[in-house]
Formats: sequence, structure tokens, C-alpha cells
Amino acid sequence: MPKLEYIIERLILSSRWLLVVFYLGLAIALALYGVSFAIKLFKVATHVLDYDANDMILAMLGLIDAALVASLIVMVMISGYENFVSRFDEHDDSGQVSFLGKLDSGSLKIKVASSIVAISSIHMLQIFLNLDQYSETTLTWTVCMHLTFVVSALMLGFLEKVIAKPKAPKGPAADV
Repeated sequence: MPKLEYIIERLILSSRWLLVVFYLGLAIALALYGVSFAIKLFKVATHVLDYDANDMILAMLGLIDAALVASLIVMVMISGYENFVSRFDEHDDSGQVSFLGKLDSGSLKIKVASSIVAISSIHMLQIFLNLDQYSETTLTWTVCMHLTFVVSALMLGFLEKVIAKPKAPKGPAADV
């Protein structure tokens, strides 16, 4: 029986490598999103003299929104791989990202939730800059959804703080 248990445990542990397919898929999606971003940027660049201030602000918000989404994809890919599949090689510091090894699944959830709140904020700002194009119902739902994202992010942060283990005090007071 211990041999069967060992085989099952090895199989379950090895199955984490299936996640690599998802992370590679996200890398491909990021490349495709980069093409989409380049097209948006080209459109803004070719119309820079045609846009009024409001149109330019909306165009910049669209680019910022795209950058936030791309950053979110990178954060999920790198920290997800690091947390659930395998650690990145530590002997080569040349390409290290500062948060590698520092994001556990709880802090990753908080960062993802914060990014969603930021993306939602930009989307809501875009809507409010074009109020005449949206119904009152759309505005109400947009604000309700944004507030839901904000409350969810706050609750995740609160729960992460409650669950976190208290750290031992440092300094001279710890010796008393």
C-alpha cells in the first residue's frame, strides 16, 4: 500500500507542471495583446492633431488600461509559476523581477484585486467623460460594479491581514 500511496503522491505533485500550458498561453495572449496595443498606439499617433482634449484623455486612458492589463498578465504568469510550479533559478540575478519569491497566493490575490480596481476606475472614468453616450442604468451598474471590486479588494486585504501570522518583535524590547 505505501508504494501505491507514493505513486499517487508523485502523480499529484507532478501534475502541477500542467499549469505551464496555462502560463505559456498567457504569454501568447500577452504577445497578441501587445499587437493590439501597438495598433491602438498607432491610431492615437496618427490622430494626435485631430483629437480634442477629451478624446486625447480617453485615448491615453485606453493605453493606460492596456498597460495595467498587460502588467496583470505578467504578474500572474511569473508569480503563479513561481508559487505553484517551480522556483526560478536564483544563480542568475540578471533578469530577476523584484517581486519574485515575495508573492504568495494571498498577496497575489490582493495585487490582482488592486489591479482590477485600477482597471475598473479607468473604465469608469472613460464612461464619465462620455456621459451623454450612456444611460442612467449603465452608469448605476458601472458604479455598483466598481464599488463591488473595491469592497472585494478591501475584504481580501483585511482577510490576508487577519490570517497572516504575527511576527516576533525585533529590537531591545524583544529581549525583555
